[in-house]
Amino acid sequence: MELQKVILYYGFTPLSDPEAVHLWQRTLCESLGLKGRILISTQGINGTLGGDMSALKKYVKQTKQYPGFKHIDFKWSEGTGDDFPRLRVRVRDEVVSFGAPGELVVDQHGVVGGGVHLRPEEVNQLVEERGDEVVFFDGRNAFEAKIGKFKNAVVPDVTTTKDFVHELESGKYDHLKDKPIVTYCTGGIRCEVLSSVMKNRGFNEVYQIEGGIVRYGEAFGDKGLWEGSLYIFDSRMNHEFSDEAKVIGVCERCGEPTSKFYNCANLACRKLILLCETCTDDNVSKNCSPSHADLR
Repeated sequence: MELQKVILYYGFTPLSDPEAVHLWQRTLCESLGLKGRILISTQGINGTLGGDMSALKKYVKQTKQYPGFKHIDFKWSEGTGDDFPRLRVRVRDEVVSFGAPGELVVDQHGVVGGGVHLRPEEVNQLVEERGDEVVFFDGRNAFEAKIGKFKNAVVPDVTTTKDFVHELESGKYDHLKDKPIVTYCTGGIRCEVLSSVMKNRGFNEVYQIEGGIVRYGEAFGDKGLWEGSLYIFDSRMNHEFSDEAKVIGVCERCGEPTSKFYNCANLACRKLILLCETCTDDNVSKNCSPSHADLR
């Protein structure tokens, strides 16, 4: 049986005919037997796919032949096509749904006016030079940070990316506007938008981690500034960069350390709950509460 992998990627570039790109991408993935999710808009493309390594390599090669996609950074991860229930290719108003489709500007080089990209080693260098002045700003949904985040990071109280604009305009982060802010997210795409949104609202020195948490974890494992596990949006749920990963999550039933999210047993709930191994056999539907993270 052939080795399988998962790739995640994004590319911001103007697409004049997203529907044509949609048809091409769906046909390509179906011909290669790939499963996963691809979102397409006039702003570009965002995808996570799983399948045979040879098929994924063919996908990468053919996708990069499109001029606007030739510089996409494809990140490889452990996993299989079975981590995804099916193939979904959709056209949306935004590649990342921040609820501000008219605000983001992209050209052939990517997002216009976004944060300064820092390679993982440059992130550490910035912290060495500026110390506690540096603020790590989580660009994910708040529940993802329950199992992993950068040390002393600011974690905004958001349940979807659409909440960020209101959160930033609330005034609660205005005291950070003159500090060096390093935004971070899983693979980098949410921070492309978040950093632009922050700069548009008066945050003066904004950075983003090139390749996101994934690239930082690949570079430093659990010996850098990252703590815990990385939440991922497929059946794997979480990923550790090494056997030395710190467990920062807490079981919502008994308080024991855990990094495992599970779907609530109440099928109408559609929430995620953090549980330790001992509590997974219990009826977790008893734990339904507004604090649980929505699957969407």
